[in-house]
Formats: sequence, C-alpha cells, structure tokens
Amino acid sequence: MKKIIRIADVCFAYLTVVIFVLVGLGKYTLPGEISSYSSKEIKYNHIYTVDANDDAKVDFQNNQRVSSSESEIKLFGAIPVKTATVLQVNKRNVVVSGESFGIKLYTDGVIIVGTKDVETKDGKCNPAADAGLEKGDIIVSINNIKMLSSEQVEEVFNDNNGKAYEVKVKRNGNYKTFTLNPVFSPSEQKYKVGVWVRDSTAGIGTITFYNPDNNSIAALGHPITDVDTNEIMPILNGEAVKANVTKLYKSVDGEAGSLCCDFTNDTIGTLTLNSRFGVYGKYENEIASGLIYEIAPVQEVERGTAQILCTVDENGPQLYTVEITRISYRTNGGEKNMVIKVVDENLIEKTGGIVQGMSGSPIIQNGKLVGALTHVIVDNPEKGYGIFAEKMVEQSDLIE
Repeated sequence: MKKIIRIADVCFAYLTVVIFVLVGLGKYTLPGEISSYSSKEIKYNHIYTVDANDDAKVDFQNNQRVSSSESEIKLFGAIPVKTATVLQVNKRNVVVSGESFGIKLYTDGVIIVGTKDVETKDGKCNPAADAGLEKGDIIVSINNIKMLSSEQVEEVFNDNNGKAYEVKVKRNGNYKTFTLNPVFSPSEQKYKVGVWVRDSTAGIGTITFYNPDNNSIAALGHPITDVDTNEIMPILNGEAVKANVTKLYKSVDGEAGSLCCDFTNDTIGTLTLNSRFGVYGKYENEIASGLIYEIAPVQEVERGTAQILCTVDENGPQLYTVEITRISYRTNGGEKNMVIKVVDENLIEKTGGIVQGMSGSPIIQNGKLVGALTHVIVDNPEKGYGIFAEKMVEQSDLIE
C-alpha cells in the first residue's frame, strides 16, 4: 500500500511540474490579443483554448474590428493561463500572387550612410562626426531648407565658403538639430563636411497578395532596409513594376543565392508604406484577378505540410511543398513568426532551397493563406522564416 502511495505521489508531483511548465510556456508564447472569426472556441496547439464572444458586432462592410472582449486562455480547457483580448473580425479574402516584381524606392529625407575623415593642413578630422551626426540619421533639412534628394544635399554641402550649417535630422523617431562646421581640404581646394548620403534603392521581391477591399498591394513580408545602416528606409514615394526572371544563383550552405530579374516598363502600382511587416502600396490597374484565398487566423496555422507559391523561372508562379516546423504566436515576433523548411525536391534542385527575391512568397495551408516567406537561414538555405498573413492584411488595410 505504501508503495502505491509513493508511486501516486511521484506521478502527482510529475503532473504538477508538467502543468506548471505548460502554464508558464503558455504565458510566454501565447498572444495577448487574438482575432476571432466567430468561432466558438479558439485552440492553440490543441491544448490551450479560449472562448470567443459570438455576440460581438462586426462591421462587415468595412471589415473592421468593432468589438472586443476579455477572455481567459485555459490549459486543457480548465486551468487558467492568461487573459487575452479577443477581437471580433470578419473573414477576409485576398487575391494571392507569387509574382516577382521590381522595387524602386525613394526615401522621405536623405539617409546618412557613413561619415569620413577629411585631410586638412592640421591633419585628419571628421566634421560630421564631430558635429554629432551619426550613421543612420535621416537629413530632413539644412538651414531650414527641406532636403529631398542626395543630389540636393551634395549641392548644398559643396557650395560653401566655410560657414556652418544647421542640419536637422530624424533619429529613432525624434528630431535633432546639429551645427556642422565644414573644414578646408587643401588637396581638393574646397570645404568638406565628410558625410556619405543615399536617397533611393532598387531591388526585387515577390508580391504576396492584392487586397480587394482597398485595391492595395502587399509584398515581401519584411522591411526594405538600407544596406549600410540596416535602418528601415522611410518612403517618400516608390514604384512597383513587373519583372522577368532572367537568371538564378542557387543557395548553398553559408551563402544565400538570388534571383536576377529585368525590370519592365509596366507599372503595377505605387508604394507608400515600408514597415517591419513588409512593403505596401496602391494597385494602379483594375481589381486584380487570380487565385482567391481566405486569410487564416493565426491560431489556425499549424506545424506540418504547406505550400509556397513563388516564381523562380520564366514559367511564373508555381506551387512547391514545404513544412512549417516551428510557430511563434508572440505579438512581437515581427516578420519571423514561422520557420519554413523546403522539402520539394524540384525546388531544391532549382534553387538550393530559398534564395533572395523569394521574400513575400505566399504560404498556403489547408486551403487558406497563412503567411509569406520572409528570410532565408543562410547556414541552412533549405530553411527560412515566415510572417503571419493576418499581420500583412492588417497592414494593407492602412493604405488609403
């Protein structure tokens, strides 16, 4: 009898530890805000559940969240884990793409991509750094004149007789003004400020979907960042154009491959938003037609088989098999909500796995759009990251 009691005590202690771990894991990994598509019960990993409020009102005309409620996430439907805000939303449909496209982007302000020493009669100095300017600063104005291009900045800085400049920059969302004193360079016989700037970029990616509710474009699933500063480039204006794949460099362990494309003169739309969740803009033609998929709520995304729709050759968008191997439900997951592994031998043969230019490729699972491919894992290019489609459609709703 005593032996049975000891076994029971051990089992009870083990069960208590398991429950304690699962509750702690749920508190850490599960989101504090949940979108409900009028399902009576929402499940995460088959062990966490939360009741949705079916009586909440939804603006079905505008697909807006108009009601929310507080609900308890429970382990095994009984043990409280955390309180979450349940937002009632309408089911959403989008037109998926998977097409490669060209990106032309001009920044709102001029980005400082570096500072440099200037050789003077007294030795080397760095006027820009001495003034307090830093790599990644966005020049907004010089002497109260708004700066719109790198050419304009260079023209202003090159036309001086040694007088100081008042340079206004945007840094981490805040505005700062610095006094920049140019120095004379005997070798160039003119005054220099020692700063490198950039105002535009170009590249290729993949369009994820068209949002028919406001005729917008959603692409990439990650932001366009400056190659030197790694800062998100603020858009002044941008253009999305059609592009044709002309060549492909395969990925190998330790080195990501890439698509090579020729830009065409066919404009797809204007780009107006560059956020941590992708690039978005207005589609300039008639409402896009194509494959219509429902957006899957985050809680329906599951580990297992899925497909990506991408363009890697002249044949246009094709479906390839992948596996979702890991999911992060945390709201601060950015563009890395899922880990994706390519298992389609045909795609591996063509590309070596995931290559640059495939960012934005739609991820389809159980007949719904669950996300988009965002990054390749360079050390293992058959794997990469993905973002939830729910996040991307919310961003596309911001396009006017």
